[in-house]
Amino acid sequence: MHGSDFARDVSQFLAHLSVERSLSTNTTSAYRRDISHYVNHLESRGVHSFSSVTPEDAASFVDYLRDGRVGAVFATSSVARMVTAIRRLHGFLYLEGRTSADPTADLRPPKIGQRLPKAITVEQMTALIEAASVGDGPIALRDRALVEVLYGTGARIAEAVGLTADDVDLDSATIRLFGKGRKERILPLGQYAIAALEAYLVRGRPVLAAKGTGTASLFLNTRGKPLTRQSAWTAIKAIAQRAGIEGVSPHTFRHSFATHLLQGGADVRIVQEMLGHSSVTTTQIYTKVTTQTMRETYASSHPRALHA
Repeated sequence: MHGSDFARDVSQFLAHLSVERSLSTNTTSAYRRDISHYVNHLESRGVHSFSSVTPEDAASFVDYLRDGRVGAVFATSSVARMVTAIRRLHGFLYLEGRTSADPTADLRPPKIGQRLPKAITVEQMTALIEAASVGDGPIALRDRALVEVLYGTGARIAEAVGLTADDVDLDSATIRLFGKGRKERILPLGQYAIAALEAYLVRGRPVLAAKGTGTASLFLNTRGKPLTRQSAWTAIKAIAQRAGIEGVSPHTFRHSFATHLLQGGADVRIVQEMLGHSSVTTTQIYTKVTTQTMRETYASSHPRALHA
């Protein structure tokens, strides 16, 4: 961050997000990057403190991003995220008495077209899990356990790689996940996930752990260190390639978990709790997926739905 006034205010805002709002390091870092773009823009306009920012300055930042004059045209979703970041920043500074007004009070992020989450079929998921089960070495056992946990619990990839061995209770068939803001939720484990975890904990993890210096993390890499999100993503890409399924990401397992539950008749509020969504509205996007599938099935199968 360039100017000292900017640096001080941004530092206090990020500390507020981290400590008082309990946002993750990754989220806080994203805010830092977005606000850095904003500060660069303000300085290019001759503005050197947040107290000097006008509504016109703030609005010009949105035009700046959408015109692509930062080197590349930002996607609408990225622009919306940055607008949210600067609105929260200015709101914080105003409430703290650091500025006399909030220049972003009337600034609205661009509307984002709602994209339906991409789920794969149960058959494709079975093929993925089978592709993860090739071999009986520690990495194969780890990968099988990882995909069974992702699909069996709907865990975010960060939640999965953040698991410790103590978070798994095979006796009670439960697993403890920590979501956004370290919010805890305990979920049931199905028999396939239990079997995969048991095999990994007994025959896989000890072999990997012996190569490291000791860590409580559940999923380990070949050096006995905690598996990172990037390494987990790499492993999943390799599994998808073996299965011959395109467009698979760690989030595919979460989307498929929710979609398959709802298709099986699960209550949306129960799925909300299992996903760790704070609002049922977030979960209801998956009901649109199942409704869309129903329409497609009807259109292609019912004699009265056929079009001339």
